[in-house]
Amino acid sequence: MSFGDNIQSADWKKEKHIPAIELPEVIEAGKPFMVTVSVGKEIPHPNTTEHHIRWIDVYFKPESEKFLHQVAHFDFTAHAESTKGANEGAVLAHPVAAFSMTVKEPGMLIALELCNIHGVWESAADIKFAE
Repeated sequence: MSFGDNIQSADWKKEKHIPAIELPEVIEAGKPFMVTVSVGKEIPHPNTTEHHIRWIDVYFKPESEKFLHQVAHFDFTAHAESTKGANEGAVLAHPVAAFSMTVKEPGMLIALELCNIHGVWESAADIKFAE
């Protein structure tokens, strides 16, 4: 068994655990562009002390290369935990991450996320250049 055997995927519009990747339809080489990755975009994911998203990782796979490049890692560490009890804390992080990046060639963005109960889930989005 490998790590990859434990990664789950589906359509983010039908499954609450899938990271939704939003980026421009067409990218220009070397020009910054914004990326937003969120979990629960169409179907809300529970966000409680007991059931939450712990982290999101984002990778870029250039068309001309074999290996992935890690672009970003986001930890969500506030889950409304408190000495008063579960879900009584003063702060609750939401699993949404936005960042800017540049690329030199087309490829694919891959997002992974970890649900503390249901494991690791992935999705991908193509980065396309104007023709």
